[in-house]
Amino acid sequence: MTVTEQLSALDLILARGTLSTLFQPILSLSERCVHGYEALSRGPSNSPLHAPMPLFGAARHAGRLNELEALCRKNACQRFRELELGGRLFLNVSPEVLLEPGRRTGHTLELLKELGIAPQQVVIELTEQTPIEDFGLLDAALCHYRAMGFSIALDDLGAGYASLRLWSELRPDYVKIDRHFIDGIDRDPLKREFVDSILRMARASQARIITEGIERAEELATLVEMGVDLLQGYLFARPAEHPAEIRDCLPATRLAGPPLVEEGGDLGVLLIEQPGVADSTPVAEVLERFRSQASLNLLAVLDAGQRPVGVVHRQALSDVLLKPFGPELFARRPIQRLMGEDFLAVDQGHSLQQVSRLLTGRARQRIEEDFVITRDGRYRGIGRAIDVLRLITEQKLQQARHANPLTLLPGNVPIQQYLTRLLQNPREALVCYVDIDHFKPFNDCYGYARGDEVLLDLANCLGARIDPQCDFLGHIGGDDFLLVLTSADWRQRLARLQEDFAAQCQRHYRSEHLEAGYFGGHDRRGRPSQFPLLSLSLGCVQLFPETCAQLDAARLAELASQAKQQAKSRQGNSLNLVDTRQLARRRDTARQAQENGLPDTALAFQGTCERAESCATST
Repeated sequence: MTVTEQLSALDLILARGTLSTLFQPILSLSERCVHGYEALSRGPSNSPLHAPMPLFGAARHAGRLNELEALCRKNACQRFRELELGGRLFLNVSPEVLLEPGRRTGHTLELLKELGIAPQQVVIELTEQTPIEDFGLLDAALCHYRAMGFSIALDDLGAGYASLRLWSELRPDYVKIDRHFIDGIDRDPLKREFVDSILRMARASQARIITEGIERAEELATLVEMGVDLLQGYLFARPAEHPAEIRDCLPATRLAGPPLVEEGGDLGVLLIEQPGVADSTPVAEVLERFRSQASLNLLAVLDAGQRPVGVVHRQALSDVLLKPFGPELFARRPIQRLMGEDFLAVDQGHSLQQVSRLLTGRARQRIEEDFVITRDGRYRGIGRAIDVLRLITEQKLQQARHANPLTLLPGNVPIQQYLTRLLQNPREALVCYVDIDHFKPFNDCYGYARGDEVLLDLANCLGARIDPQCDFLGHIGGDDFLLVLTSADWRQRLARLQEDFAAQCQRHYRSEHLEAGYFGGHDRRGRPSQFPLLSLSLGCVQLFPETCAQLDAARLAELASQAKQQAKSRQGNSLNLVDTRQLARRRDTARQAQENGLPDTALAFQGTCERAESCATST
């Protein structure tokens, strides 16, 4: 197709407005819902400019990109309202359009007002296709949007000309990772390292990460394990003109269950039992509530089933009623007309840390707002963000007093406390005692500084294998660690742990030791000896809900230690598993034998079974 034909097709599209808008959902794992929709524009199906690349390329070549994007935004906003889609609307905007001299501002805000869409629902998503020369001017343009209530997203991090600098300069509310880094992330350690570093940067800058391009369940599982919350891709839904309702496509989360790792598993300590208002309550009555309670900043709006459907902020309500004719227009109308639907609701069973993550994951301007507390979906009261931060600070100070000074992981006191909570909240879990084989000879050969580096590497490898929301990692001391996993794929996680640790240790050996596969040193009797390269012995105790009541923290730790000793009796990476259900059955068999006056062969048989099981589960 010639350039002339492309420009002619573009003229027809702009003159007739023959664009279609597709919507692709962005899902929130923590909130178990659609967080928003990205609007994607297409040309007519029978046009050579149907696909986005030739369509926007032709407009850029013709100098009509601003005109095309304005038409795309108009269509997207109208369709978003017509379809009554929930959540946020992500609109793609080219930075060069924002920087165009003489560009008319305020057009998008006027359009939203006509359609009844709040600017707080809209995210301006920057799509970087050409180099950006004036970062200061772009920042000023985006400040203009932020002042009106819009959020800002940076698209395709890692693929653009200066995406990292854009992040640093513009401080967006959302950052989308380019799909190249998501494709095959479950098989590529380098991509996992990249995404992990981006997540750490996001926490520091208070941005929310969106991973797009997810197409395989294995990719999703890896991202969930890494702590990603916002997800987008063909695995959930393809872009569509009429997006279907998303159901049962997200992996199960454990946010609603009793937390094991984190203190403060019940938000009752934060609960302010403040009555809500029915969604049919007249605005005048709500205003009187605020007038009579000077300290009241937020009211929850409830439906007939006492479920929160919105909130009313004192300042927002005042802003509406202070406008000309505000009281006359709204005083008798139901508060449902003025309530805000963008609010945070958390179950009372959540932990402080889970609530903190949800709070800091919100747009920067909404972090300090009060939040709604529910129980089984029904309204209980409100909580304040400042109280969450205060209690978390107190917990961190308490934890720091008992942390290991090298790894800063929880030490023996919090480990014992955690094991006690684990047994008090029965569930299936794997308690794993982790020990490095031949670590003392390694220290003697390479020095304690190098040994400390190995311990830090192991701590990092262990941390990469856990889900911080439901698993636990502690440092007993020296080269001994305690790991608790609550997911069903614990065997795969432990296998990857051993692989990762072996790979990390490669850099610590001298070349001659690496080539030989061993290093020299002295055994415990001081005799010269040769030792294999470092490996891990894992002593595991498999817990089940029905066996938790038969154990206490001390006995559980003892079983894990004994399992570790069995694992260390074998060379190389090894795993020894103790099944608490089998232990209980053997104990019952031995007790019955004793009660019936039989010899203690059952007890001897028990030990034989345990040793046989140990050999069968070594790796």
